[in-house]
Amino acid sequence: MGQKLMSPNVMATKTVSSIQVIDRVAQLLDAIAEHDSPASLKILAGETGLHPSTAFRILASLAGHGLVERTGSGHYRLGIKLLQLGSRVQGRLDLRREAHPIMEWLRDQIGETVNLIMREGDQVIYVERAAPNRMMRVEQMIGGHAPLHVTAVGKLFLAAGGAEACLDYAQRTGLRACTPYSITDPTKLWWNVKNALKLGYALDDQEAELGVGCIGVPVHDSTGGMIAGISVSAPFERRKLEWVEVIKQAGTQLSSRLGFFGN
Repeated sequence: MGQKLMSPNVMATKTVSSIQVIDRVAQLLDAIAEHDSPASLKILAGETGLHPSTAFRILASLAGHGLVERTGSGHYRLGIKLLQLGSRVQGRLDLRREAHPIMEWLRDQIGETVNLIMREGDQVIYVERAAPNRMMRVEQMIGGHAPLHVTAVGKLFLAAGGAEACLDYAQRTGLRACTPYSITDPTKLWWNVKNALKLGYALDDQEAELGVGCIGVPVHDSTGGMIAGISVSAPFERRKLEWVEVIKQAGTQLSSRLGFFGN
């Protein structure tokens, strides 16, 4: 018995229909993810613009695959299968690989050196860099270290640890000065880093190196913890606070790539 051939129009219609289903699945999963508690079919249909019967059929199929769970009251939440899949993706993510295109984008926006920085004990370590093509620029050596309290990203790491951890760091290290502008008073340091946490960015005002200013923002992973930071380094007289928002945007983009969708 020969195979029944479909006309190109029928095949195209089926392809469009399949794409629409995928789009609707994504809409429903995004809508569920926006809620801290299970959401009703009525709410999800309203938020996605889908007819309740269409939303119900898709949600039922998703529940059958473990991607969505239906509670006893008939509400919906994300399923454990998504957590399992997410953990596999997270395990395969390479921070430097994910950061590189975002860093290059930020470098092109600002025209200054962009750094990816992680914490290593009481110091930060520079793990990646995107440098501009200009004669006068700041270059931090990949693999280089600096004390937490004299760098913009280091201050954010201290802020993330809280007041007690910051004081412990101050007592443990003695807050050695790298330049005359380095903060060496524990109370002043905590005030500085606490303010940075509230603002969502930190500054290095020639505290690590004379003539160099930095602006740093945090990078979070899927657990919400700060695992890295992005900073822009420039000659101090060229550094501009108007860069803050675009640097924050880069930090948010990288965090979302790592699975963080918080505030």
